[in-house]
Amino acid sequence: MQGYLGNPKLKPTGVELSYTEEQAIEIAKCIDDPVYFIKTYVKIVNVDRGLIPFEMWPFQEDMVRNFHKNRFSICKMPRQVGKTTTSAGYMLWCVLFKENFSVAILANKGNLAQDILSRIQYAYEYLPLWLQQGIVVWNKRSLELENGSKIAAFATSNSGVRGGTYNLIFLDEFAFVPQNMANDFFTSTYPVISSGKTTKVIIVSTPYGLNHFYKMWVDATEKRSLYTPLEVHWSMVPGRDQKWKEETIRNTSEEQFQQEFETEFIGSSATLIPGIILRQLAFRDPLSSIEGLDIHEMPRSDRTYVMTVDCAEGVGQDYSTVAVVDVTDIPYKLVAKYRDNNIAPLLFPTIIYNIGQRYNGAFLLAETNNVGQQVVDILHYELEYENIFKIQKHVTKGQHLSAGYKKAVSFGIKTTTPVKKIGCANLKTLVETKKLIIEDFDIISELNTFVKVRDSYEAEEGNHDDLVMALVLFSWLTSQTFFRETTNSDIRRRLMEESKMHLEDEYMPIGIFDDGKEEEKMYDGEDIWTVAKNRGYMPSTF
Repeated sequence: MQGYLGNPKLKPTGVELSYTEEQAIEIAKCIDDPVYFIKTYVKIVNVDRGLIPFEMWPFQEDMVRNFHKNRFSICKMPRQVGKTTTSAGYMLWCVLFKENFSVAILANKGNLAQDILSRIQYAYEYLPLWLQQGIVVWNKRSLELENGSKIAAFATSNSGVRGGTYNLIFLDEFAFVPQNMANDFFTSTYPVISSGKTTKVIIVSTPYGLNHFYKMWVDATEKRSLYTPLEVHWSMVPGRDQKWKEETIRNTSEEQFQQEFETEFIGSSATLIPGIILRQLAFRDPLSSIEGLDIHEMPRSDRTYVMTVDCAEGVGQDYSTVAVVDVTDIPYKLVAKYRDNNIAPLLFPTIIYNIGQRYNGAFLLAETNNVGQQVVDILHYELEYENIFKIQKHVTKGQHLSAGYKKAVSFGIKTTTPVKKIGCANLKTLVETKKLIIEDFDIISELNTFVKVRDSYEAEEGNHDDLVMALVLFSWLTSQTFFRETTNSDIRRRLMEESKMHLEDEYMPIGIFDDGKEEEKMYDGEDIWTVAKNRGYMPSTF
């Protein structure tokens, strides 16, 4: 028998084979159990041993059973544990033993998706011919079998599988797909998934920061989604012990080991907010999401709200954002946010106006860099929004909030280097001391890539910081005297009081011995010092 395109290892179409009783029994076993098929008939290339049978480890068998049993699976796994090879074995089983079964392989880069397909093709070549289907299509991007089943490889993008119908979508290393691309992908792909009642989705990845994969994993573990989670630890791989861990850390770093083998969601280094703090920030789904507006708390008539606005050009790149914060009490709390990168500057003021009206005529501070001035002018002159904070420029003090009675005032603020520096420092303090509650995933995700670049902070390449910049403006506000007077809150005083209480607890006198001699008081500035004659002096209060 001449093979497909002259390859004797591949069965061409139209070839009829007669099966022995033993082969028929084996085919039945393979159909019933994908783990049996993979362990018995799939071959892989080992670096040291060459072509060998796939001797599956117990956790790899669990992976396959998890894929087979559940419609939605998500796996958080270390590097170099055979996760891609195991997944390839299951996809091979699907197209061999199911008719008209379509699989889409997606990776963060197209050539990586093609590499997974090549592993499947390699394993296929070494199957016995009596297990194979006839080959219809066989190339770097796709294969199609005589039973109507097929596999195609794509880069993960918003157009990757649009227009197709698939029974299984496999997402490899999804944590490494840029955040904006991941969001767009699910927006365009979910209709493909939901078009059938049995379509499977398998997501397998090593963690890489607080991104879309992180959100999906947390939602799965907290049972907020239908995904079934599976976690693998590096110690589950035979031969990996404490000695192996120590050697690996010496050859890489502690941080790299934590992320790639301990599967911790460690983000970028040099972030404004330390990673350990970011991982403690719990997010929750908004109460409602309407055309870019996510509401975490409905407005209440007895609360005071502040909106800060970051403006963009609305051409599908940077986002126009609004952060709405409840400032009635401390800690402050983010209650709503708006985010859209297609809203035109002429329409954005109406969005801001409607959000502000919903939240009790919220006080408003907007940046006026570039198109921001146009947005603020429309809000003030055309929509006549009343509660816009005014900014006064001072020769030495720079920009500061003003009641607006002097001539040199303007609506909105220029995001200058001093403003950004103060805002970033205040935001760091507010978040780390839990004086600003943020439960929005998009903001937490942006904070995870908001890193120091030279003497400032900005988003890492390929990421956005527009929501963070809205909070930077809010944080700058909290240091302004007029803000504290207007909202009747003073975060600086609150922090000083808590710091004072901490110092009192930390340095509480261990005891005063009374020798029966008369004491006298001595004032040193505003502090009272108790002086015991012949015993020196010690503070009685701070």
